[in-house]
Amino acid sequence: MRAPRTLDLFAPAVLPAPSVPPARAVAAREMPLRLARATDAPLWLGIHVAALVAEAAGTVPQMLQSLARRAQRFTPRISLAPPDGLLLEVRPSLHLFGGVEGLRRALAAECAALTPSVTLAFAPTPLAALVGARTGGSLVVLDAAQLTGSLAPVPLTALRWPQELIERLACVGVRTIGQALRLPRAGFAQRFGAARLADLDRLMGRASDPQARFEPPARFRRRRELSYESASLTLLEAALRPLFTELGRFLEARQCGVLALECRLWHRHAPPTRCVLRLGAPLADTQRLAQLLGERLRTILLPEPVRACELRSAVPVSRVLHSVGLWQPGEHGGLAAGSGLDLLERLRARLGTEALETLALVPDHRPEAAWRVVAPEGCGAPQAEAPPSGGSAHRLAARPLWLLPAPRLLRQRGGLPRYRGALRLEGEPERIETGWWDGRDIARDYYRACDEHGRRLWLFREREPPHRWFLQGVYG
Repeated sequence: MRAPRTLDLFAPAVLPAPSVPPARAVAAREMPLRLARATDAPLWLGIHVAALVAEAAGTVPQMLQSLARRAQRFTPRISLAPPDGLLLEVRPSLHLFGGVEGLRRALAAECAALTPSVTLAFAPTPLAALVGARTGGSLVVLDAAQLTGSLAPVPLTALRWPQELIERLACVGVRTIGQALRLPRAGFAQRFGAARLADLDRLMGRASDPQARFEPPARFRRRRELSYESASLTLLEAALRPLFTELGRFLEARQCGVLALECRLWHRHAPPTRCVLRLGAPLADTQRLAQLLGERLRTILLPEPVRACELRSAVPVSRVLHSVGLWQPGEHGGLAAGSGLDLLERLRARLGTEALETLALVPDHRPEAAWRVVAPEGCGAPQAEAPPSGGSAHRLAARPLWLLPAPRLLRQRGGLPRYRGALRLEGEPERIETGWWDGRDIARDYYRACDEHGRRLWLFREREPPHRWFLQGVYG
């Protein structure tokens, strides 16, 4: 006798699997993968500024950098395409601005604050987005499959190939991107270069096109509110001490220094007081920066007590690290490294930037025009200069460091110059003929001379009549 079967009413029913053809089963498995690939595919936004030109060869215009900084509120992935282009990877940002049209309107309004002549284009590849923006039309291509048809009527000039290559292609009837894509690849590379074929591959997404990410220069900016208003310099320095500690961490993390530092002191009714400290060389020692800023603050008259203080830095610059000597200054021949620069910075902080001047060399053969007075910016900063050649070093050594404010006319006897007696000429003359471009041209023969007391002089003779003699400098 068989045992009765027990039915579980809560057990899930097991249904036979439907018979699915193999092709449809593969398509069903690949559908989510294709959807994920389409969703994760990059989407580039190209920006073209029509009225922008490069400021100098190899430089990026300031407006393009300002536009890149403004575009950071839309996406962190920004690349520069100088001199007039900008690239943004905007696929992850579409849902934040309501899709493509919302992002276009927001970005166009942001760009209009700087320049009105801006065109935008969307494409799956960076080069296609730039090409679409350069044409001036409203190119919006969200799928790579539609890229060929959208770019086919675009002229080849949008790729900015050399004009000679554009003319060669026009001779064979190729004037658009679509016509260039229909040419045989092997023949195109052989006749017009493999680099241009690579451009077409990057345009259509067949080859990778990595872009350098734009990194804006970081600046330090910290503010601290005081617990009570005060005009005491000691209390202000104590309030600034934590800000200098943060500045030290900021510079140490970047291995940089600063050339300018600004301290703003906020008042209740009066406008903020600005105290600017300018340095001659990149500095990262916060203790020394605090001392120099304290010297600068002592020269400022505060209109009201201070309620908040703020510390701002200029763009950090790279600095060259130097090793410190084993011996202290004055011990076993130890040198006081940096003492001259330290004195210079203290004088600048106490007396002001305008109170100090220094001399700078000018590449000019005329002695009176080979130097000028400048502010001591960058004084003490190491500079990697090539050593002068043997002939240049010999000519510099032959010139004195002491020059007269104006050449002094000398008396002559028998065609030879005299200065407090007879002079003895030494060595070969140095001829200088230059300055025709600015109206101060000279034609002189320079001589080294020695007087009766052994003093060495530097004088010249005019090459034009009446061939006068002049005293130009004195050797030390």
